[in-house]
Amino acid sequence: MANYSDSLVTNQRRLPKKRKTKPTRRKQASGRATQCLANFLLVARNDALLLECEMSKFPLQEVNQEEDGRRLEAAAPPHREEGEEEAPPVVRDDEEEEKARCEWDFSLSSSILPPSTSLCGTSDAIGVIEIDPSDTILATGGSARKIRIYTLRPLESRGFHDHASTYDYYICTPAKLSSLRWQPDSGGRVIGSGDYDGVVTEYDLEKRVPVFERDEHGGRRVWSIDYSARFPSVGASASDDGTVHLWDSRSGAGVAVIQPGSMSPVCSVEFDRSGGGTLMAVGSTDRCVYVFDLRWPAREPFAVLRSHRKAVSYVRFLGPGSVVSAGIDGCLKLWDVHAAKAVRTYEGHVNARNFVGLAVWREGGLLGCGSESNEVYVYDRRWKDPIWVRGFEPRPLLGQSGCGSRFVSSVCWRQHTSGECTLVAGGSNGVLQVFTGKKKETWFA
Repeated sequence: MANYSDSLVTNQRRLPKKRKTKPTRRKQASGRATQCLANFLLVARNDALLLECEMSKFPLQEVNQEEDGRRLEAAAPPHREEGEEEAPPVVRDDEEEEKARCEWDFSLSSSILPPSTSLCGTSDAIGVIEIDPSDTILATGGSARKIRIYTLRPLESRGFHDHASTYDYYICTPAKLSSLRWQPDSGGRVIGSGDYDGVVTEYDLEKRVPVFERDEHGGRRVWSIDYSARFPSVGASASDDGTVHLWDSRSGAGVAVIQPGSMSPVCSVEFDRSGGGTLMAVGSTDRCVYVFDLRWPAREPFAVLRSHRKAVSYVRFLGPGSVVSAGIDGCLKLWDVHAAKAVRTYEGHVNARNFVGLAVWREGGLLGCGSESNEVYVYDRRWKDPIWVRGFEPRPLLGQSGCGSRFVSSVCWRQHTSGECTLVAGGSNGVLQVFTGKKKETWFA
């Protein structure tokens, strides 16, 4: 495979290929006390033991080899002769003929524009958007090497704005960012990031300084990070090096290293958001979704989900035992984890090359994603066709050069709403748009 080259379509987030390992970034020593090796190992070991004790509160189930064999057999792809097409996903008979309908009125609330020099380029590409658990603060990251922090409510007012007059503040980062995640128990104060240098960093937003750093992926890009809802200090990072690292940010101690599949680059990781959930989903370039149980992360996957024809770029939990995945085969898939099968396939958007984002609104059952056609797509979990599509604005002017490759690169839902919803989307040219939706009072078939 070819090596990575940022000179090819500068700063766009592309799906990973194998590349030469580059030197890791030297950790900053400023503000950190130096500890002797013996004391560090002792603290790390004690914290790891404490974490193991906490996880042991979950009742371990006796392993049934026969049952495990049936589950793995169900997860394996059915045998197909050469040239034979893959069987379509299972759809209930009563839903087979039902057409998708939009029960929401969506509208553009605001557009936040980058400097005019970025409108047809990618130097300010937005790679990730995250809304904090209180649904009041918005954070973005990407090629600009900045974490921009916004207050969400003013963005829901109509109008066109620019980033400089809209964000509350920003924090400069040493490398381009591929992932952001709010630490669950920090009250919106701490946000974690994964970057192109393979480093996981946590920032204290009140002090606006880094407070934790972990560099264990050998300089290979960290594509995704997440935190456990059950154990808020436990994080996971998925990397180009084909591994997922679990770690405890209280001490920096490693908890486990998972190598799903055949060491192919890992693009996405997410913990189950449901109360007491112990599952973790991983999306890989080997076209599979792997689901692990945190009670025994070093064991074989709880389930292996096979149906995508190309690399899996995102995984998201929609509910207990329900996972949505996105691939560069141009489709989303809804999975029943316990049955290890695809329940529905969503198609309509264009995705054959880039990261275009995937977000789920769990309460409303809506899925959002970007498209290489520079449009935002919304699907209802009940139907395979999109219920709403909107092109990004401002549209390219006739004769503008460099605008043909623009695409929607990231999306995020506000979670805790009822009867209304908010979807935020970012573009490869740095444009940030906020869409609001209201439930229709009546709908006539």
